[in-house]
Amino acid sequence: MGKYIIKRVLGLIPTLFFIVTISFFMIRLAPGGPFSSEKKVPPEVLANLEKRYHMDEPLLMQYVRYLGDILHGDLGPSFKNKDFTVNQLIGSSMPNSLMLGLVALVIALVFGVTFGLLSAVKQNTWVDYTTMSFASIGLSIPLFVIGPVAVLVFALKLQWLPTSGWITGRQGLKTLIMPAFTLALPRFASIARLTRASVLETLRSDYVRTARAKGLKNSVVMVKHVLKGALMPVVSYLGPAFASIVTGSVVIEQVFLVPGIGNFFVKSAINRDYTLILGTVIVYSLILVVMNLIVDILYGFLDPRISYK
Repeated sequence: MGKYIIKRVLGLIPTLFFIVTISFFMIRLAPGGPFSSEKKVPPEVLANLEKRYHMDEPLLMQYVRYLGDILHGDLGPSFKNKDFTVNQLIGSSMPNSLMLGLVALVIALVFGVTFGLLSAVKQNTWVDYTTMSFASIGLSIPLFVIGPVAVLVFALKLQWLPTSGWITGRQGLKTLIMPAFTLALPRFASIARLTRASVLETLRSDYVRTARAKGLKNSVVMVKHVLKGALMPVVSYLGPAFASIVTGSVVIEQVFLVPGIGNFFVKSAINRDYTLILGTVIVYSLILVVMNLIVDILYGFLDPRISYK
């Protein structure tokens, strides 16, 4: 197991290198720039700005310089937020996005597995139909619709929850409820459907029939045999799901005014803030590859048939 983890960690290096390289040249070769604006900048001022940020150098030299900065943990200065570096902007906002994503993923996992299991056990009953109908709604309605509707119903009409804000404000943890549940809804739907299909398939397997033939209690069979085997597809989904929750929280952060990294990602794309765009891309990519690594490691604990030799 240890050798496998080391190999996978080393394998992340060329993956991230490829992502950084492609992103760097795609951004730099696109029309426009961070100093382009409706009001034309005087040539002397533009030349000084480009010299300050080393943009007057050949593109290949800029790329090599940027790689060197990354190796030292420096994502560079922000072109638009001149008083802050990219490290400071991401460092102040990323924990908020991660907290929102983790809470949303836990909600989706707990409710998704629970209702998916109930739906499989009560197949073709009102419980099954109700759960799968709700899951279909969660998959079909986009977040930019669910978010404002949730604000309208729970904040403005019922006045149970605040319309926006974050846990550091006056409303505290209440501000986390709506964005977390809204963000969790599509993932809950996917996990519930995956769990239902996997449990139904596992219930028909030979080893489950053998366990029941030995006289084991139904609860023991469900927990030790059915659920453990049925969780494999769900675990496979968790890695990309968490990455998509963090990256997909841009809409939710805008609707509920969450001070997360999604806000900077949108502004950096609009303002062509090269270093901030690259910084957020690197962070998002790192989350994705690390979560996939964790999922691969969890396979060995859930299924003893998997070997990491």
